[in-house]
Amino acid sequence: MPEQQNIEYKSSWHEDYLKWICGFANAQGGTLIIGKDNDGKVVGVKNAQRLLEELPNKITTIMGIVADVNLRETPQGDYIEIAVEPHPNPVNYKGEYHYRSGSTKQELKGAALDKFLLRKQGRRWDSVPIPNITVADLKQDTFDFFRKRGVKNNRLDDDTLSDSNELLLHNLKLVDDGYLKRASLLLFHADPERFVTGAYIKIGFFESDSDLIFQDEIHGNLFEQVEKTILISYEGIYRIETYEYPKEAIREAIHNAVAHKDYTGCTLY
Repeated sequence: MPEQQNIEYKSSWHEDYLKWICGFANAQGGTLIIGKDNDGKVVGVKNAQRLLEELPNKITTIMGIVADVNLRETPQGDYIEIAVEPHPNPVNYKGEYHYRSGSTKQELKGAALDKFLLRKQGRRWDSVPIPNITVADLKQDTFDFFRKRGVKNNRLDDDTLSDSNELLLHNLKLVDDGYLKRASLLLFHADPERFVTGAYIKIGFFESDSDLIFQDEIHGNLFEQVEKTILISYEGIYRIETYEYPKEAIREAIHNAVAHKDYTGCTLY
């Protein structure tokens, strides 16, 4: 049987293979087999009995998890099976976070690590509470725009027009234990780029698939970005305020782009 998502073969033991165990624990679990080649053929492993005794304590001491370590005896030689369960909490190897993906192991860093840790905590990137920011720091004009547009489109009741901003944010699930969530800053703050670098729209005007003639940037909160972008079209390199395409089609395309943007990245094209 070839290597796959949940199986990794190693012909001999090296300390670095603890990273593979870490990767299995952070993903869907799996089995690390010591004493087989890449095709799953038994080649035997030296000091199998010593590994059987040492590995369980080493795994627990370094990574704080328990894995089943079993000795398998065959006519072709002995091999070790290390069965790793998936863990609900992040597991690290000496401060490094590894993850099993397909038949490879990856060390998680940067935005990928942030997303992994949040997912293990049952959170999403946009639901992270932001300290030291209050409702008073958000933009009143955007709240007014949101209410009026919501009532006009029959998504909000007329009573919403008189609701406080605090109540509106609570109803939108944008507050967590008294703190504003990151999503509230993207939606209602005058300058969300103070908190999320690159949270803006970049427009490229191409003459052909490869020739970029002009580019533009749209800043502000997400509501402002969408409204400003909808108004923009180009004649040559000059920006004009007309609709070359149906307005609602443009709005839908921009809404989809903004909604599916990965803001851990963080520039929308």
